[in-house]
Amino acid sequence: MSLESVPPKYAQLVQTLQRRIESGEYPPGSLLPSENQLIQEFGVSRPTVVAALRMMREQGWIDSQQGKGRFVRGRPAMDSVESNRPGQAYLTTPEADTPGEVIEAGAVAVPNRIGALLDVPQKAKAFLRRRLIARDGGPTELVSVWLPLELSEGTDLTSGEPLAQGLREHLKARKGVRFDHIVEQITARMPTAAEAKQLAMPKNTPLLAVFGAVRDASGHPLIVVEVLLPADRHELEDAYPVS
Repeated sequence: MSLESVPPKYAQLVQTLQRRIESGEYPPGSLLPSENQLIQEFGVSRPTVVAALRMMREQGWIDSQQGKGRFVRGRPAMDSVESNRPGQAYLTTPEADTPGEVIEAGAVAVPNRIGALLDVPQKAKAFLRRRLIARDGGPTELVSVWLPLELSEGTDLTSGEPLAQGLREHLKARKGVRFDHIVEQITARMPTAAEAKQLAMPKNTPLLAVFGAVRDASGHPLIVVEVLLPADRHELEDAYPVS
């Protein structure tokens, strides 16, 4: 990240809460402050707090108990941290749980990179579902899901409404496909004029482009998730054991 870049507010809140857990200020088994307490302490909106707590729950830092609140689990095991890759959340989290809007859904000609990842011929068409994600009062990510036309048939991906299920669960229920693994690539480039406008990006700011090619157990490509992240608002972190 550049010195001028600042993570989104929900990411800053996640980092602060994680530091407090690691320092022992919030020990394992203790009750995390309520949403209202966090809103008052950090001066952020409720959607920001909800997004931060959801991320911490998905990463394994906290647990939620109906009627009781959220309890600290502690730093998650390394295998849990490893699974927190950029493209994975978009496969498992229901769209309805993430603020945003569908801005495109239909058959389009695939770009060369997407065609190679999907293993489809040049100039072929594929189904595209694109959502603009908004957090902290502004756009933060542009998420595109590419899949073969036949795999989109009989699904709700053509709808402008957010999916109530995660993409993996929805395609498993409707088409019987099973995701096995993801091959992920990360590149940096300058945005197109349309992308810069959609993401409200300052002039001369690059994008981080994350491509997650989802495959079945035989290695056959099923879908590609493309996530575009303004480089002045995001940083990518990974963790893995030293062998």
